[in-house]
Amino acid sequence: MLPHPKKAGKKINELVEGEYLSITETIEDSQLLLYLGLTNDANPLFIQHQYAEKTEYEKPIVPSIMLMGIISSVVSKHLPGPGSNIVNFSFNLIQPVYHYETLTFHFKVIKIDEMKEVVTISVKAQNYDDERVLDAVIMVKPPKLNESEVIDNDGQ
Repeated sequence: MLPHPKKAGKKINELVEGEYLSITETIEDSQLLLYLGLTNDANPLFIQHQYAEKTEYEKPIVPSIMLMGIISSVVSKHLPGPGSNIVNFSFNLIQPVYHYETLTFHFKVIKIDEMKEVVTISVKAQNYDDERVLDAVIMVKPPKLNESEVIDNDGQ
């Protein structure tokens, strides 16, 4: 059990349509190995260079679920932030992502449904060459906590 409650992310009434966030991530081998170990995913396309050279991709690619994990992590940490929960995830991989690529993910709040307590966020990612690699739309339930249980922005 954690000794102190964590600061909650933005509540639904604190979000604004058009709100925007960009995050840049580089895909490293250590992340890939952790993913493969945790999921027991033995697809040689993800890690074996000799195998991947024989495919249309010509080199190992990043599993799409890892990219979805980066998106999920940004929702949990930043927009809306801690206490958020993704309830729907639509993901379109436009082109493969390769090991060591640096991607910039652009998040934009496109709809706020206070009745359903859900925020719709559009996500687009591009690689270092400014080529779009993925589009996603996620529906997120922002945090809904009692004020007495949350640390304020000053950490008190």
